[in-house]
Amino acid sequence: MDKKYLQLAFRIVLASLALLLFFSVRSCVKHRKLRKEQEAWLALGPIPNRPVRIYDVKFAREFNDMNEIQLQVAQAIGVPPVADRDAAESLKNRLVKLEDTDSYVVDSLTHSIPYLIPSAKELLDLIGRNFLDSLSSKGLNPNKLVVTSVLRTEADVTRLRRRNLNASENSTHRYGTTFDISYWSYVKVPELRGRPYEDVPPEYLRATLSQVLRDIHNIPGMCYIKYEKKQSCFHITVRR
Repeated sequence: MDKKYLQLAFRIVLASLALLLFFSVRSCVKHRKLRKEQEAWLALGPIPNRPVRIYDVKFAREFNDMNEIQLQVAQAIGVPPVADRDAAESLKNRLVKLEDTDSYVVDSLTHSIPYLIPSAKELLDLIGRNFLDSLSSKGLNPNKLVVTSVLRTEADVTRLRRRNLNASENSTHRYGTTFDISYWSYVKVPELRGRPYEDVPPEYLRATLSQVLRDIHNIPGMCYIKYEKKQSCFHITVRR
């Protein structure tokens, strides 16, 4: 084999080894730096809340849209009432299925099914996004809303009225326009890059949600809201 060729091959091998060593060292240094940064981050302990501008809205006064006016809109823009869950399947072209998102979770529904008309789903998404944004602006750690009731079939309404005589027989939940959001139950976002979030007092979460809902409720033609004290929820019907 030609001597010059051997020398060239030897130089290529040395250069390759040098490059491999360089990138290995750089990777180790970068990894060590990231590990130290992570250790320093975790050493700070739980991420605290720094609350500002926390106040409750007057629920009974601000959110007092009665069932009668909500029902008029629900019947006008919603789907027709469905007998049971099987019948609801035939309306999937007019309904959107709810899934958990970054801003809310759907509770284990016992007297409703997770479907809304598209505009009601858009309203729920807006409330969820604004809630997270508002928590951040108020110096509060992230939490998700809990949706407790959605579309009720005729069978759901019948079963619910057996348990609760005060439940409305002609509920707006029958039309896919309405959802309930709990004002006491939330799902805590557990941590950020391994560092746990400090708990947010539930009264702060409720106050933040009430401010978000008031702002949206004040938009003309956006939605109706009823404060449901016994059910610990806000009963919300889209208007368009």
